[in-house]
Amino acid sequence: MSIDATLIAPDQLATLQATEPVVIIDTRDADTFAAGHIPGAVNLREVFTFLATSTPEGLQELKATFAKALGDAGLSGKETAVFYEDSMNSGYGQSCRGYYLLTWLGYPKIKVLNGGFSAWKAAGLPVSTEAATPTPATFPELPMADVMLTQADVQAALGTSTVLLDVRDVDEWIGDSSSPYGKDFAPRKGRLPGAKWVEWYRFMKPSAQGPVFKTPDEVKAECATAGITPDDTVYLYCFKGARASNTFLALKQAGFSDVRMYFGSWNEWSRDDSLPIETGLPFAPASKPASLALAA
Repeated sequence: MSIDATLIAPDQLATLQATEPVVIIDTRDADTFAAGHIPGAVNLREVFTFLATSTPEGLQELKATFAKALGDAGLSGKETAVFYEDSMNSGYGQSCRGYYLLTWLGYPKIKVLNGGFSAWKAAGLPVSTEAATPTPATFPELPMADVMLTQADVQAALGTSTVLLDVRDVDEWIGDSSSPYGKDFAPRKGRLPGAKWVEWYRFMKPSAQGPVFKTPDEVKAECATAGITPDDTVYLYCFKGARASNTFLALKQAGFSDVRMYFGSWNEWSRDDSLPIETGLPFAPASKPASLALAA
């Protein structure tokens, strides 16, 4: 998947909107959406807020919820879905979460507005306060992509050559906080045993229009600092699959072919006391390892 396949610049989106069937999905909260949005956009906050588990029942609920919501937004399989958030570093990767969910559901045409609404405004493009009235469609039943990991998949990968890549903020990585929603939002703090860490912000860079994704070579260079190559099998996680979706997009457009995500992420893992976690500051390989915390 090339960088051109998914990321779209504001002027490209304006052209696309005028020439092809497009459903633009605004992932911000309702009040922010009402204050001004891309003309014709549909507000779907659940793209960001829905908390999923990786049980068969949980994944079925995730699929059913978004097949209905995205169908109601007007996606039949013929339209290009374009997700956006306010700016790429302020919404925890929420627009990319839409990209990941549609990738998992097998949808053929998906794009993310690179730079978000901030870049759209910076380009001088029109802004509307009128809510669009989408024409509901039947979301297509398509072969699903092998990008979704369960808790059991992650357990099986512990201690193997599979790269477990934690992309959360630094306070979560070192076990000072359990989530972006408060230090004690989840019952346990820490990280997956043996995980590597590249904070999700590092896959973006400043531009005149605000933060945008780094180039494929820059993304590869960031991964190389953690000893990760495009040939590795990479299992991503964050807290609930939003920031990891940002990284999923960054890695896919950089040519990493074997990338999957544990969408339940720390929100699910931390709630099962039988699962191992690593706590404290990570040590260099030659030093004493970080402590493993297991329930009695």
